[in-house]
Amino acid sequence: MKILYYECFSGISGDMNLGAMIDIGVEELYLRNELSRLNLKGWELAVEKEKRHGITGTKVTVIPTREEHHHRHPGDIEKIIEESTLSGNVKRIASAIFREVALAESKVHDIPYESVHFHEVGAVDSIIDIVGAAICYDRLGIDKVHISTLELGGGMVKCAHGVLPVPAPATIEIVRGLPVITGGVSFEATTPTGAAIVKALGTSFGAAPGLIIEKTGYGIGQKEGIERPNMLRVSVAETVETAKYKDDAFIAECNIDDMNPEWYEYITGLLFKAGASDVWLTPIIMKRNRPATKLSLLCAGDKLDILKNIILRESTTVGLRIIAAGKVALERSIEVIDTPMGKFRIKVSRLDGKVATAKAEFSDCSDAATRNNIPLKDVYRYIDHETSKLYD
Repeated sequence: MKILYYECFSGISGDMNLGAMIDIGVEELYLRNELSRLNLKGWELAVEKEKRHGITGTKVTVIPTREEHHHRHPGDIEKIIEESTLSGNVKRIASAIFREVALAESKVHDIPYESVHFHEVGAVDSIIDIVGAAICYDRLGIDKVHISTLELGGGMVKCAHGVLPVPAPATIEIVRGLPVITGGVSFEATTPTGAAIVKALGTSFGAAPGLIIEKTGYGIGQKEGIERPNMLRVSVAETVETAKYKDDAFIAECNIDDMNPEWYEYITGLLFKAGASDVWLTPIIMKRNRPATKLSLLCAGDKLDILKNIILRESTTVGLRIIAAGKVALERSIEVIDTPMGKFRIKVSRLDGKVATAKAEFSDCSDAATRNNIPLKDVYRYIDHETSKLYD
């Protein structure tokens, strides 16, 4: 699983994000060519290497080449995006980012969504920042995006509505529900554009998960000569579990204290038939000392939806716990041996090419015991001797 990890220790803005994306590997020429598909005039892109506190990164500045005298509505932005020749996925991502800003402005000013006037975010530089973010995200082929705690900044900021406290009203509305911190720097660290980018792209927030970093990029901001470097750090990584255990495995489980126990056999049969790798029942004690059963299953990711629906439909539970699980498995095969007692299917497991276990199918052993009129334990002793040859 490919993770994009944003470290927003000095906030995030649209240009810092573009700088970090180029620094981490998105080709500058590719970004320029894709942005040209917007068919939007009146801007230039300046890309340069810069240092902050001894750390080298990429600084991107969108420079308007003509003065704009009109404000755009959400419909105007959507029209620009939809009439472009960008890919469908880039259009979808860019529209989602703009929608976060429009919803915030609608809430702050108590006006209908379609009546929102984009001021700063409707300007050509912000349009390039947001569409550029969508282009870069699509180019990297990321599975998930983790966002650190956001530094919002402090002090006052001048905007279209006058001088306002940091964070700006739209920013504070966009980041509602996300982990944030303020006062680390005395300027607007996270802009509405930056906030909308992480809100729309982020799939998890807060403390970083265990990661194995593959590469890191730095997006340089416009502020210089301050104690904390004005930069954004972004890394491409894998989670530790994903890197170590490549199997895509999940555990789904629920606690049940009000179901007819006769139903368990039927439900577990359905789960196995639908592709569960394993199903098991655990006796537990629930609230008020009620005896209960924990129903658990292990499955691959592509089987999870159908299996959880079987449990929710067939049992009396009202919910499930879904747990991602790293899975380690031996190489397995079924081999058939022909003996004087008959044919036996042998489940063989190998570690690094060598046989670790070899076990006969129970049904073959029980059939042989009945057919030859001998104790089952004698059949197992015989098969253990025969399978010992596989370990050589």
